[in-house]
Amino acid sequence: MTSVVLVGTLDTKGVEYGWLRERLLRAGVEVITVDTGIMGEPRIPAQIPREAVARAAGTELTQLRAAADRGAAVTTMAEGAEATLLRLHAEGRLHGVLAIGGSGGTSIATRAMRALPLGVPKLMVSSMASGDVAPYVGSADITMMYSIVDIAGINSVSAPVLANAAEAIAGMAKGYARAALERRRPARLGSGSRPLIAASMAGVTTVGVDAARERLTELGYEVLVFHVSGSGGRTLEKLAGQGVFAGVLDLTLSELADDLCGGILTAGPDRLSAAGRAGIPQVVSLGALDMVKFGPLESLPERVRYRRIRVHNPSITVIRTTAAECAELGRRVAAKLRAATGPTEVCVPLRGLSTLGAPGGPYHDPGADRALFTALRDGLRGSAARLHDYDTHINDPSFGRAAAERLHAMIGAEQAVA
Repeated sequence: MTSVVLVGTLDTKGVEYGWLRERLLRAGVEVITVDTGIMGEPRIPAQIPREAVARAAGTELTQLRAAADRGAAVTTMAEGAEATLLRLHAEGRLHGVLAIGGSGGTSIATRAMRALPLGVPKLMVSSMASGDVAPYVGSADITMMYSIVDIAGINSVSAPVLANAAEAIAGMAKGYARAALERRRPARLGSGSRPLIAASMAGVTTVGVDAARERLTELGYEVLVFHVSGSGGRTLEKLAGQGVFAGVLDLTLSELADDLCGGILTAGPDRLSAAGRAGIPQVVSLGALDMVKFGPLESLPERVRYRRIRVHNPSITVIRTTAAECAELGRRVAAKLRAATGPTEVCVPLRGLSTLGAPGGPYHDPGADRALFTALRDGLRGSAARLHDYDTHINDPSFGRAAAERLHAMIGAEQAVA
């Protein structure tokens, strides 16, 4: 039988969770309620009570109450909810999870959701869902639904929202359970018949990366493309660290430029690190290091308004990186690649790093690019990483195919040694 887990604070949201439970039962799924409340009494019974959730985090509910520290209690119950959901999934009793809440409830539930494997249906109905949801979603496949009104009773606005949520998670859970039963879903990411390759891409490097992806597909790989939007780079790093990739084709590094220059699409300082730590073969290029991404034009910081500016779309404005910034990016890329424990090769497109930076483009700046290349070469001197120059721009299909061929050869060499 398909089971949906409801996880939340049954003292403050018990009425709403009880309403959801009835909708889910009518939709033909079993329901397991997990209570993460702390202070008040639960409004409906839970199959897994709050005391059990606290113990799953290594403590007792009475201790959390006595400490009277809401922040610490929320963190502890989130830890217990994570352990509880992982156990239910391992037992085959979780085919989908649904939660509702404000900031506290969303924080607890989404931590537990983030721990579940990719593909397990996860739906969070939250009053926080129309803002920045990155802290809640992280690099997980969580579906966020805006509650419109606060989760405070069943009314003419909340009822249709919650009804849609119940029907959605019921449908997703049934599909997940059916696929698992038919053994169409791999036991884990990367356990299919074709080795997985991670590739990084932006709109301004699409042509080159697509050529590489098509060639790798011809060579027998399954290529997962990650959009370098901050969350995309973090997800690539997370999965690389878990060892699910046979190789990484990291041709687009614009998140590093955002990290250096204060752009909005940074993936953090650990970008371009996980594959090297894991010893995974990687081919790296310098795609889109000629730009930094900010928000809408009117939000552009005063300190960069004098720079070369281009409106990428109504939500994204880009500026050209300077020669000094490019030199620092070259040093940072080199330092990360010097630390790699696996085979690493760098493909340098000498004639441009993006559609904007190709010859004739608004960001074509050979001097700034040269500063990047020089710093990279200096930083890699004496390292195991191999560097290859190509007299073309990054979106020349021949460049993408050559990068793909290099990665394929590296993977083959590794397999031969093993």
